[in-house]
Amino acid sequence: MRIGPYEIQPNVVLAPMAGVTDKPFRMLCKRHGAGLCVSEMTISDPKFWKTSKSMHRMDHDGEPAPISVQIAGTDPEVMADSARYNVDHGAQIIDINMGCPAKKVCNVWAGSALMRDEILVGKIVSAMVNAVNVPVTLKIRTGWDHDNKNALTIARIAEDAGIAALAVHGRTRVDLYNGEAEYDTIAAVKAAVKIPVLANGDIRTPEQAKFVLEKTGADAVMIGRGAQGRPWIFREISHYLATGKHLPEPGAEEVRDILLGHLEHLHAFYGEVMGVRIARKHLGWYAKDRPENADFRQIVNRAETAASQLELTRDYFNRLQDLMPSSPARLT
Repeated sequence: MRIGPYEIQPNVVLAPMAGVTDKPFRMLCKRHGAGLCVSEMTISDPKFWKTSKSMHRMDHDGEPAPISVQIAGTDPEVMADSARYNVDHGAQIIDINMGCPAKKVCNVWAGSALMRDEILVGKIVSAMVNAVNVPVTLKIRTGWDHDNKNALTIARIAEDAGIAALAVHGRTRVDLYNGEAEYDTIAAVKAAVKIPVLANGDIRTPEQAKFVLEKTGADAVMIGRGAQGRPWIFREISHYLATGKHLPEPGAEEVRDILLGHLEHLHAFYGEVMGVRIARKHLGWYAKDRPENADFRQIVNRAETAASQLELTRDYFNRLQDLMPSSPARLT
């Protein structure tokens, strides 16, 4: 799959997720096989560009290409200015957020709320495509609600305006993340446009990725929640798509080393206090779905310093490895 001048290989992409796909997580997922990682959304309003949060989100120093930055907003000219600003600060692909279902985003007529105004959609995508000389992509849902599924119309508007690729989450805005993703609409979008289409929603295993690609005809799969606590899912999926075979699950020692590296990057990137706090949710994701890991969550959540967080994590996995020397640690 190509997005402008960039060959996206493998065709397994990390979805933008607010509060999750920061620079440490994007770089981790790229190291484990993601063909592209999209940033958490940045705010188009220039009043917020110099805040600590925005400056962290716009930090791409040392990040492998291509660097894709998602922008959220409602005003076409403000969005265009934000696209130019982000390109000047390292973005190589600009992604437009019309998929976020969060109430605080939709209440200001951004995110998936924009799908309710097709004329405004056209103005925004045209303004942003014309503002920069890098590829502009778009992420949408199937519609606002089940009575207003207009993904096909939005897709055609986007293609006509010069959007380079389109990601579709197989739910409406009112679905949030509930129920099962429906792929028929994604298949219809893919059949209706010539630009690359990425299928998103409920892809948590290599088998599901293969099924979704075959069901929709999409050019790539986009992984969101399935990557939380499992950054190695990208290599698992790409290997399965290429060979039809499964990679072995990472063992306790490898998971320990991946997690410790992630924690160290979070501490360095955000500073100790914020880094320790942000790391806790990632620790919870790494430990989810295994009964014995409730103990792990209780232990590491007591840590107040970077050193203690690292030490407790290292000690836990070392004990786990001693208890199960021949068994891989399947954390999810």
